[in-house]
Amino acid sequence: MPARIRTSRPDHRDRAGTAAWTAAWTAPPQRPSSSFQTNWSEEGFHDHTLRQVVRVTAPGDELRIRLSNRYGTSPLQLTGATVGLAADRGAGQVPGSTRELTFAGKESAVVPVGGRLASDPAGLRTDRLRRLTVTLYLRERTGAATFHDQAYATSYRARGDRRANDDGTPFTETTESLYYLTDVEVRGNEAGRRLGGRADGVVAFGDSLTDGFGSTTDADRRWPDALADRLAAQGTPRPVLNSGIGGNLLLHDSSWFGDSAWSRFERDVLDKPGVGTVVLLEGLNDIGFSESDLTTYKPNPAVSVAELIAAQRALIRQAHRRCVEVVGATLLPMKGAEYYNATSAAKIRELNHWIRTSGAFDAVVDLNRALAAPDDPERLNPAYDSGDHKHPNDAGYEVVAEEVAKALKK
Repeated sequence: MPARIRTSRPDHRDRAGTAAWTAAWTAPPQRPSSSFQTNWSEEGFHDHTLRQVVRVTAPGDELRIRLSNRYGTSPLQLTGATVGLAADRGAGQVPGSTRELTFAGKESAVVPVGGRLASDPAGLRTDRLRRLTVTLYLRERTGAATFHDQAYATSYRARGDRRANDDGTPFTETTESLYYLTDVEVRGNEAGRRLGGRADGVVAFGDSLTDGFGSTTDADRRWPDALADRLAAQGTPRPVLNSGIGGNLLLHDSSWFGDSAWSRFERDVLDKPGVGTVVLLEGLNDIGFSESDLTTYKPNPAVSVAELIAAQRALIRQAHRRCVEVVGATLLPMKGAEYYNATSAAKIRELNHWIRTSGAFDAVVDLNRALAAPDDPERLNPAYDSGDHKHPNDAGYEVVAEEVAKALKK
């Protein structure tokens, strides 16, 4: 195993001595599409208030949000936005906690086609693992919306300007996708820490296994959520970001499944402030889609294990140049899943062997063995199976978090 990186990244204070920003929550942006569930990405918004609930994994005295119009076809005209502390359930928020967000000192803003925008700092004290509401009022017609498809969290919509509403009753329309919102960043004396010269933030980078397919909606039971909970409970809290996209591929872009891991790695991992470690869990879809008979979901030709290894090595080099450590995760068993066959199984075994033995990673977490059935190493343990023989349930994601937490200690 290679020696751990000790090169320092830039200090977490700016030139004026103010604590720098730390990424506390993220959701990778995707192209508008109908995908597999009801969402509002293709129709967009017009005189709508959009309320989204997120859980931050770092505390702070101030926060800011980032919005993306990366895949929009027209400038995004934002009439106004607020942030507040979320109530226990639904679209409600704690009365008196709401803060108006400004952009370059103004209430309204325009995000150009393909562009991003950060809000000004807002003074709202947030604890670790606290749920927040981010509310956007979109008075003008937006056109198709940049979004994150499979959020496993409910977003809410109401007609008219409902930013000031606390009880959530006007928000009668719901989806399980996120729109425009890509990041919440915090700063304060407790927000960012160092671990031997590195920032302490962890990015979970992968496909639907990281995004949380099979987990309970609105329960924060995806494995990055469970990891943040576990680290906090054992007295070693760290920011944990979920940069998974359902169906994501390591080597090829897809209109449904997002930009490839290779092309989005810098944006969705390395550019996040306060990140020092990435957990890489990618490649299952490259193997499964290319070897299956599911031509509807076949966005790429057959790929070799050598190609997947070369891509992972390139990502490791990218991360190391930015002083970010890489934890390699083996692919989970998937016997019985729709694209399991002898060829895909052989490729999974070969790739997993390389992950375990190559020494290319700073640490390795063997999820394949941890979640395998006791009597069949190529089948997901029934106790951890969400039902499709490929994605874990809540209990399975808890095991993933436990194994990753062990790897982070090494």
